[in-house]
Amino acid sequence: MSMNNPYLPEMATINEVIEETHNIKTFRVTLNDTEKMKNFTFEPGQVGQLSVFGVGESTFVINSPPTRMDYLQFSVMRTGEVTTKLHSLEAGDQIGVRAPLGKCFPYEDMKGKDIIFVGGGIGMAPLRTLLLYMLDNRKDYGNISLLYGARSPNDMAYSYELDEWFSRKDLDTTLTIDVEFPDWKHRVGLIPNVLLEMNPSPENCVAVTCGPPIMIKFTLQALKKLGFEDNQIVTTLEKRMKCGVGICGRCNIGGSYVCKDGPAYTYEQLKQLPNEL
Repeated sequence: MSMNNPYLPEMATINEVIEETHNIKTFRVTLNDTEKMKNFTFEPGQVGQLSVFGVGESTFVINSPPTRMDYLQFSVMRTGEVTTKLHSLEAGDQIGVRAPLGKCFPYEDMKGKDIIFVGGGIGMAPLRTLLLYMLDNRKDYGNISLLYGARSPNDMAYSYELDEWFSRKDLDTTLTIDVEFPDWKHRVGLIPNVLLEMNPSPENCVAVTCGPPIMIKFTLQALKKLGFEDNQIVTTLEKRMKCGVGICGRCNIGGSYVCKDGPAYTYEQLKQLPNEL
């Protein structure tokens, strides 16, 4: 979507609010300008800035895929002033949207390869975009696996989609929680440990991971132990983004601006920057 002024938000309406967990809500929004909504394009992994007027704006990945354009979906964890105010909004309320911003996942380079997604908690949001995009373009990719974990079942986002993901023959889904929980029928264990137990082959495979920094740190170590090369591992740093257009300078890591050069990076690219994980 071209904007003459990248700082000027488009007005948008919240159509639906989904309570994912005690501190995560998902917002499904449409741009008020129907022509702009109809012509809106983005790629998996790109982000948007949501503005609450009079409070501020924050960056969130567009976690609906570009293959499903009835609305734009953003999942918001309540952590500060802007996100707390967002959580108070309801269907019908107005917000500002600046999107798309940032670079996408290298999904074209992943064609013909096996893909393993490793997500923790709210980190499933960016992965969901790419996962659904790949499922909607299934013939372009090899085997697709998903390992999704959280502290407990109550901390899992998109719980209403998990049954569908499980039932799909073209997706291998593994769920895990950190500690035992009543009536939990899946794996118990920390994500990096379960990943090592799964023992995925790195041959012609790309691993895409997102989650809390500590989880990513140990997941990267596990992937290296499994034999994945740095250029076979992709992660995303959209939480670093501030203005979204490379002007404010608050998202830089060394000489790289997350909003311009990211938020999706291969581990190979990240290793050339100051250590932020």
